Amino acid sequence: MKTNKDFKQLFLFIILFWFMAIMSIQAQSPEALGKKKFFNKIYDNLFKYATIYAAGNINNSYEAPIKDYFVRTNPDGGLYDIPVVVDGTEKNPFDFRYSIGIRKLARFDYEQKGKNFYDGTENNVGLSSPTAAYKGFEYVLNWERERERGEIFNNSRLFIRHTGDYHIIKLEQRERGNVDFKYKSAEARFRLPIGKMFSLSAGLIARTHEKAYGYNPVEIWLNETQVYDDGQGNVFEYPLNPWYSLGFQYGYDDHYVTITDQETGQVTGDWYWTDSEDNVVAHTDLEFRENVFTDLMNRYNREIWDTLDPYAEIAPIVGLDFYYFTNKFWIHSYASWIMPYHKYFKGDNDFSYLNRNNWGLGGLIEDSSLEQWSDYQAGFIFGAVIKKDLGVFVEGEYTKFWDSEIYNVHFGVNYIID
Repeated sequence: MKTNKDFKQLFLFIILFWFMAIMSIQAQSPEALGKKKFFNKIYDNLFKYATIYAAGNINNSYEAPIKDYFVRTNPDGGLYDIPVVVDGTEKNPFDFRYSIGIRKLARFDYEQKGKNFYDGTENNVGLSSPTAAYKGFEYVLNWERERERGEIFNNSRLFIRHTGDYHIIKLEQRERGNVDFKYKSAEARFRLPIGKMFSLSAGLIARTHEKAYGYNPVEIWLNETQVYDDGQGNVFEYPLNPWYSLGFQYGYDDHYVTITDQETGQVTGDWYWTDSEDNVVAHTDLEFRENVFTDLMNRYNREIWDTLDPYAEIAPIVGLDFYYFTNKFWIHSYASWIMPYHKYFKGDNDFSYLNRNNWGLGGLIEDSSLEQWSDYQAGFIFGAVIKKDLGVFVEGEYTKFWDSEIYNVHFGVNYIID
């Protein structure tokens, strides 16, 4: 079913791709339309200067710097005979990545094409900045599959944008399987150029997210309480779900055991834990909580998150671009602010990001107020050639969406020795 759903989404994206391309043709003047045939126009707008590519790579997998060993009882002996030492180091198959795609995306003047061939790993500034490097129709349609440390992931990026004198329309879908990130957005902005270097934009953006950001199911489950009245005026509040009861839900069981110290005669007691096949997994409650229970918490969260429908919300967005370039000096700064007026139109609002701080003992706090938020994306590129053999550069980008923050900064000095 998931594959069917992804296919439908891809089909819809392709339909929108063709719609935007045809609209960009129809937006041209009647005089221009009369000069070429319609299909020639489609070629010029969609495929001229585009690149179709297929690429891949194979790498050796990660190897632990220190091997892990364990001992096994010698089958020809007993527990206290010389054991067999076994190399238990995890060995993964080789890593690989292969991708196919087509792209038509302009580079800004300061961007150098770093490779002779496209392979799908490129990340042009034009994918983040509100205004493109040129007016017209741009796109990136990329799909790839990769294996990393023995796990296989699908990644994709579908990007369509049309930039005009006074408008910006953009559709985007991204998936990064190795970080469990899936994101879709559609935005339309009015654009106001101010001279040749400055541009302002404002409009609406609709975004989806499959993860319930700000909602921690296991924390809420552990915080559920119940009240006991003994009928004598004493009221007690205690956890409805003791932490150890999560182990029972997943087939683990605890067993009480006492231990007598042979020297002092002191008797102590604790619980040891077994799995569904009666294998001992922890010798004390503390060991179970520090090791097995941690994995159960994450498993519980994943299972609850999977029961929730994806979310979709809409909000106003404003942006700015400043761009100045010469062969000796260039500055490019850009920013987009998704304003704190979000409205969810898909998904259970109780578990939306608007309620991220409204959970407490007993569940969702009654009559709590929805909490708005701001998201940002900003970047700055600066470069200068001080002399023919000396140059400096600074580049950085920051993105904050919901609970996720992504940032990077590059800076340096280049000196060429004659």
